[in-house]
Parts: sequence; structure tokens; C-alpha cells
Amino acid sequence: MMKPIADNAPLKELDDWDDFVAIRYQQGKSEEDFRNYKADANRTVTEFYRQNHAYQTLDFVRSKKAEYCSLKRGKKSIWEMAEYLNTLVDDSDPDTDLTQTEHLLQTAEAIRKDGHPRWFVLAGLVHDLGKVLCLYGESQWAVVGDTFPVGCAYSDQIIFPEFFPANADSAVPEYQTEYGIYGSHCGLDNVHLSFGHDEYIYQVTRKYLPEEAGYMLRYHSFYPAHRHGAYRHLMNDNDERMFEWVRKFNPYDLYSKGRERPNMQEIRPYYQDLVSEFFPDKIDW
Repeated sequence: MMKPIADNAPLKELDDWDDFVAIRYQQGKSEEDFRNYKADANRTVTEFYRQNHAYQTLDFVRSKKAEYCSLKRGKKSIWEMAEYLNTLVDDSDPDTDLTQTEHLLQTAEAIRKDGHPRWFVLAGLVHDLGKVLCLYGESQWAVVGDTFPVGCAYSDQIIFPEFFPANADSAVPEYQTEYGIYGSHCGLDNVHLSFGHDEYIYQVTRKYLPEEAGYMLRYHSFYPAHRHGAYRHLMNDNDERMFEWVRKFNPYDLYSKGRERPNMQEIRPYYQDLVSEFFPDKIDW
């Protein structure tokens, strides 16, 4: 389980956000049920989203993209970065169960067992590697959380929309119109979403994976769009097609936890071969 990033971080572990999202979209819930955030939320999650919505401004997003998406933090292999992510495991916690790599392998194994393409399996393996942002010193609200466009009006389909008045962008009239700084159906590639691990792992892997996998990685936390249909006025035809793959990926992201512990010795050769099929030995991070 993940260590706190800072003493004042609202989530005890980053995985608390993942668990909350899985509860929110529990299989079998009706639309009315999973929109009832207040019933599911706890104080730590509520405080997390208060910070997230207050601090994810357009200027902040642009600055973090400039800082991280130029990929100048050195070269590592996929496996080296997975091991680096494993340093988030708290060895002093007697309740620690799976490492972060094992969590990723659970997702990938669930996808593989359902017979999806190899690139789809690989997307499951790497989708949360962007959480190394917290090891770079980023605050929780800049690593995880539902993503949403900045620079335009906030949809009421975003979780806890009542926290947005504390965001400095709320006082900028240009940013609070339907299209804001964007154009009609301009395409999501031209839209700035709140910054986090989705954007980072997309930028790291975009040269090596198919477009469908890139959409899964980049937008798997964009719940207002792929679960609630918000922001379609910014999406182009290609976004609409590619979001079918995002929706196919989402159940594996939400519900693969709690499956049997992966047999690392047994499956490691398959994943070593899979990674080497798509990635060179080391890539830029």
C-alpha cells in the first residue's frame, strides 16, 4: 500500500482514491446510485477533491506539462520504473499485501484472460506507472483524481463541482464559457485536462503503443466524459471512436483488484516478452 506523500495529505494512500472510484462505479449500480457521491465519500476523499478542484488551474496544468511531458528525467526500462513505483510500498505496515507491480499485473492478467489484443494487455500493465509523479514530489491532487478540462466551464458531471469556486480560474470570464479557450469539436488532443498520472504515462508511451492504447492511458480517469457523456462538444469524431476503447478498458481498471495474487514466476516470461515487443530496453521519462 502507498505511503502518504506528505503529513498533510488527505489520503492515507493514493490507492484510497482508486478504491473510492471502484465503490462509486460499483457494478450493478444505477446511474442515480453512482451519482450519489455524498453517500460514498469520506472526509479524506472529500478533502482530496477540495484541494484538487482548488489548485488545478490552467496555468498549473500548462506548467506541469512543460515540466514533465518533455521527458527529461532520464531513461529507465518499464521494469525499472515498475520497481521504482514499488518503493511506495510501506514495509512497516503489517497489512501490506500486493506491490504496485502486482496490482498492475492483476489488471493485465484480467485483460489477457478475456482474450484482448497484446497491446491492450500491455496498456493494463503500464497504465498506473505515471503515479511515480508522487515520488518526484508532486502533491496527491496532481497525481490522481478524476480528470476534467481546464480553461472552460466546469461540467456538473465532475465529482464535487461545488468546490470549483475556490479555483482561481472561476474568476476568469473567458474560462467559464462552454467552450472557453477551445473551439467546437476541436478534439481532446487540443484540450488541457487537469494534470496527473494519466497524461504523464501517455506522453511516456505514446511513441510505442497504438492509438487505442494511448487513449486508454490518457483518459482512463476522465470519468465525466467516458462515464457521464460530458464534454462531447469538445470531442471530434476520432475521440468518439477511440472512447469506445476507453470504455472497454475501464472495468479492468476498476475491478481487477482483489483477484488472486499473480504468480510472478509463472507469468513474468510472458510479460517480459510483451514489453520487449513494444518497447526498447530503456525509454525517456
